[in-house]
Amino acid sequence: MNDFIISTDATCDLPRDFAEQNRIQVIPMKYTLGDTEYSSEGENSLSSKEFYDRMRNGAMPKTVQITQEEAYAHFERFLKEGRDVLHIAFSSALSGSCDSALLAAKRAKEQFPERKVVVIDSLCASLGEGLYVYYAVQYQKSGMTLEETAQKLEKIKQQLCHYFTVDDLHHLHRGGRVSKTAAIVGSVLGIKPVLHVDEAGRLIPIGKVRGRKQSLNQLVARMKEKTAGVKNEIFFVSHGDCLEDAEYVADLVKKECGVKKYIIGDIGPVIGTHSGPGTVALFFLGESRTEKQK
Repeated sequence: MNDFIISTDATCDLPRDFAEQNRIQVIPMKYTLGDTEYSSEGENSLSSKEFYDRMRNGAMPKTVQITQEEAYAHFERFLKEGRDVLHIAFSSALSGSCDSALLAAKRAKEQFPERKVVVIDSLCASLGEGLYVYYAVQYQKSGMTLEETAQKLEKIKQQLCHYFTVDDLHHLHRGGRVSKTAAIVGSVLGIKPVLHVDEAGRLIPIGKVRGRKQSLNQLVARMKEKTAGVKNEIFFVSHGDCLEDAEYVADLVKKECGVKKYIIGDIGPVIGTHSGPGTVALFFLGESRTEKQK
């Protein structure tokens, strides 16, 4: 009885082939560039390269959260087939999409009382959300029921560590993700910020280093510190049109942390709108998301 649908948002940034191979159902998300509305997938979408090139040329994209109607329509397709849904939502601290999914699930319960729609607030973003979905798939494949999978996911939620660095913090500031003071730091004398996603699913600056390479090294150093005593079977790296830097991080993780299996993926337009080109992020299971006071 583990044949339930695993669903998530486009903010998971999972490579399309992985999602298709594992039957992950992704709710598309919209964004605008100028007067044109685009979707995260389908005919009316942009490649990552084109999207980031437009940002480099001064385009200011805007994102649109998933509405309750969109979430309900997504769930309804599977409920009509007699299938239950486990939906893993984008962090509620970063978007209202999770609230939309929760309202849609409540409506679905009224319309399909014999079916189940369970919504989990991942408190994750990008391939951190994607890694959470990856573990949901593994639990389902092991024979766990929807309820057992949801319970297991809740247990590891605060172990989903996100560390990332950006070339320009002004994108995060423009989207209201960091303060103006924090944004200024990223443009001073080659200083690069290091950020993480905290226990509440918020983007938090936690340090700064001089130079791009040092910022990439710092991501791996954080992983090495956080994974002492924790076994990782896989790690994920996402990037905003800077594949070479993502590969550098992956190679360094293999060397320093001994984890050989990984997935590298693009940061899609919805997340990329706020992080900008040149972002590199590293995701893994650690002892805890909590940052120790130093």
